[in-house]
Amino acid sequence: MIIDQEIRPYINNSHFKETFDLLRTVTGIGSKIGFIILSEIIDMKRFKNFDQLKSYVGLTPSVYSSGNTHYEYGLSLRKNSRLKYALIEASWVAIRKDPALLESYNKLITRMKKQQAIIRISKKLLSRIRYVLNKQPYVTGIVE
Repeated sequence: MIIDQEIRPYINNSHFKETFDLLRTVTGIGSKIGFIILSEIIDMKRFKNFDQLKSYVGLTPSVYSSGNTHYEYGLSLRKNSRLKYALIEASWVAIRKDPALLESYNKLITRMKKQQAIIRISKKLLSRIRYVLNKQPYVTGIVE
């Protein structure tokens, strides 16, 4: 609660207010996580495409390839850890409140571990955040 009280005046007196308000319309994004996202991403125009954004956050696999050998490991070690962990926490909240994300999560856990499924949901949530940061309002419950 104390952090919220310190964040709100800063956001209300900045040029980020409109963007912050749009960002908070995304299910699972509250004041703290919204502030983390805004402070870490700053400007969505930095990323040419969604793959670059996923790579920046750390939601891409670590890959080793040499000649004919190609291995994919878990998530990349190169990441923005604050943003990655904030998105994962927001994803856990989002699946409880957004029917479309819950449906996707339930389909995913039939074929993988819950932790792996929440990473996939984090990618979907990041896609929605990208959409909102391009000045588009978010509508809850649209199945992708």
